[in-house]
Parts: sequence; C-alpha cells; structure tokens
Amino acid sequence: MMTSKLPVQKAVSAGGVVYKFDGDNLKILICGRRDGNVWGLPKGTPEQGETLEETAAREVNEETGLKGKLQDKIGEINYWFSRNGTRYNKTVHFYLFSPTGGSIEDHDPEFDFVAWFPWDEAIKKLTYRDEIDMVNKALNIMRTKYAPGQENPYQVKR
Repeated sequence: MMTSKLPVQKAVSAGGVVYKFDGDNLKILICGRRDGNVWGLPKGTPEQGETLEETAAREVNEETGLKGKLQDKIGEINYWFSRNGTRYNKTVHFYLFSPTGGSIEDHDPEFDFVAWFPWDEAIKKLTYRDEIDMVNKALNIMRTKYAPGQENPYQVKR
C-alpha cells in the first residue's frame, strides 16, 4: 500500500507576552475566542520586510489594542499542523512587552475577548501548553535576568 506524503512548508510567526502590575500583582494579557473557548497569546505572521520584533509589536497592537515596549526575547515554540493538503512546521518567536498606551477595547475582531489575568490564572486559562511555558519563561526572565542590586525594569520581587 502506498502512502502519499503531504508537501511540507516552514511557517514563522511572532508574538508577545504582555504584562503589567496592579499594585504588587503581576497580570498577563491573553486573548480568547468564544468558538471552542480557546485562550492564547497575541501572535501572527510577518509582513514583507518586517523583523520578528516588529511583527510581534504589530500583532500585540492589532490583537490586543495596546502599544507595547519590547523588553526581551522569551524564546520560541515549534509545532506541526496540516491545512489544505500541506503540512506546516511552524516556529513562533515570543517577546516580552510592557504596555505603553492604547486600550484593550480597541482589539481587532480576530479575538472575542482580550483580558488581564493574574499570571497564575492566565496560565490556567491558556489553551496551549507551549504558550503556558512562554508565560512561565517570561516570569523567570523578569525574576532572574537582573543581578541583585542592579535596576530591574520589571519590578518583580526576587
């Protein structure tokens, strides 16, 4: 019996973990869809000539309504999916952002909901394990990147 192999294409996206403090409480911004009760991080495909960092900033702005300051690269996730007779090997690059303006009321229609959650609730609500890992890595960056005594732009207690 012959098996047909689907053609394989590489795909790349970039997105962000957006954080803020409400007093001492760290909150993470996540995006949700009514269909399937899916919650995820903002991300999307680069436009012609865009760097991954520019893509991440644009997607954060479009999908959440917020402008953000890029703080750090968090890491990337890689997964496979099939669509329209093609298998895709996708890499999504994630960056850490702090909000600098805008309003979550102005998010695009790709998501039904955009909301702030305490980080521990956000990781329970996120649908995909790889995105939970990105939030946890972001928290680790905020806690450990700066040596004791050095100014920590994230304000996260060690």
